[in-house]
Amino acid sequence: MKFLGLVEQLFAQYGYLVLLLGLPLDVIALPIPPGNTTMTYTGYLSYKGVLRWAPAMLSAWVGSTIGMSITYWIGYKLGMPIIERFGKLLFLKPSHLDKTRSYYEKFGNKVLLFSFFIPGIRQFIFYFVGIIRIPFRVFAMYAFTGSALWVVAFFGIGYLFGEQWQAIFMWVEKFLIYAMIGACAVLAGILLVKWRNRLKTGI
Repeated sequence: MKFLGLVEQLFAQYGYLVLLLGLPLDVIALPIPPGNTTMTYTGYLSYKGVLRWAPAMLSAWVGSTIGMSITYWIGYKLGMPIIERFGKLLFLKPSHLDKTRSYYEKFGNKVLLFSFFIPGIRQFIFYFVGIIRIPFRVFAMYAFTGSALWVVAFFGIGYLFGEQWQAIFMWVEKFLIYAMIGACAVLAGILLVKWRNRLKTGI
């Protein structure tokens, strides 16, 4: 894959800065390079002896926490003013955020813990958590722990499976996609049931 060759060249030129600077871009919604692929390939390069595993994992974790912290504070500082000013255009009201905050208090921390595993979710959820003003210490406790789990999991695929890493990685990616689709289907079903119950109550 040309992309992987490029990543290896970047590591050769810039070392662990690729992780410290590249992974924050992935979280900020500029997935260049894609985080899951880069993390797994980092494990593979450590398996080959190109990188040392401890600095690689530490750099990846620090890079990912930098990215999620930036997006959290962007949401915290800018999100609510934007919604108050342009919310009507986006069909959003402050009252919607109050309801969303109450749902988050029930389920959000668990979602935050595993959100880093799903591309698309991790590029969005940290802005959202900042917008609804979840305390930073709570955010950091769950998000930083989730990031560490993500680093260990995807680095481990490349490091433990060596030359077979691509096959395992593709299987894991498919599993995550199916899991996300299933979770969305369950959520849609729950919302539909609640909507129908409200209609019956209204009648």
